[in-house]
Amino acid sequence: MTKTPPKNLTNDDQKVSKTYVNDAWQDGSPPVLAPNSQAMWLSTIVFDGARALSGHLPDLDLHSERVNNSAIELGMIPTKTTEEIIQLSKDGVAMFPPDAELYICPMYYAEDGFITPDPDSTKFVLSIYEAPLPEPAGFRACKISFRRPMADMAPTNAKASCLYPNVARGVSEARQKGFDCGVVLDPEDNVAEFSYTNLFFAKDGIVHTPVTNGTFLNGVTRQRVILLLRDNDIEVQDRTITYEELADADELFSTGNYSKLLPCIGLDGRDLQPGPLFQKARELYFDFVERS
Repeated sequence: MTKTPPKNLTNDDQKVSKTYVNDAWQDGSPPVLAPNSQAMWLSTIVFDGARALSGHLPDLDLHSERVNNSAIELGMIPTKTTEEIIQLSKDGVAMFPPDAELYICPMYYAEDGFITPDPDSTKFVLSIYEAPLPEPAGFRACKISFRRPMADMAPTNAKASCLYPNVARGVSEARQKGFDCGVVLDPEDNVAEFSYTNLFFAKDGIVHTPVTNGTFLNGVTRQRVILLLRDNDIEVQDRTITYEELADADELFSTGNYSKLLPCIGLDGRDLQPGPLFQKARELYFDFVERS
């Protein structure tokens, strides 16, 4: 699977990271949270992830808009407009070499509040760092026991940091079994996604993906790939999917901002190969990137 993006950078690595915090750019990954910050001990933090690929910024506007929506979902007040986040991201990207492959991570957190955040204490941070796009060598997945929660169980409509410990538990379970990540079900036993990427499979020339039902995010890259495939006369069915259907799939692949599109080359011991619909989706997506 992909490497997890670095959470902190050493002094030796500061040249590959820029952070916008307290309305100024800094080198590296400076400390932000204090021990008594609301976000530190009560987890009111949201983020998003966009990509810069050799100067191209695919769907940066959608990622910038989504982080603001996520902040509102958790009771914060966004302190930057979508347009301001876009411009700050462009300013940060310009500090790197033109051919750099970068991860763009805007974040909001609450500084004050007990249990509920104080909306007026909302803080904005933007982290941009070098993160080479993973090669599409593929990953292996298995069914895991940890599920995605319903919207009345967790803030599933936000890209919220508090959701990720459960993701990590599922990934750990999959790795202990010898796989890279899991296939995650929802509370009704239907397929939701891979551990931290959206899931697609192909069967008999048709692409299928789990319908968004409030248990997982309708990813920006997911939406883009669906549009690109349909615009090229490839049928995509957005519907309820059972795990048993995956066992009979011709192809399996994932979409997500950090890795974009990757093939699943194994499911619970069954070997798979990157297929023509995955290859077409990847080709269409990177053609789109070149136009961004």
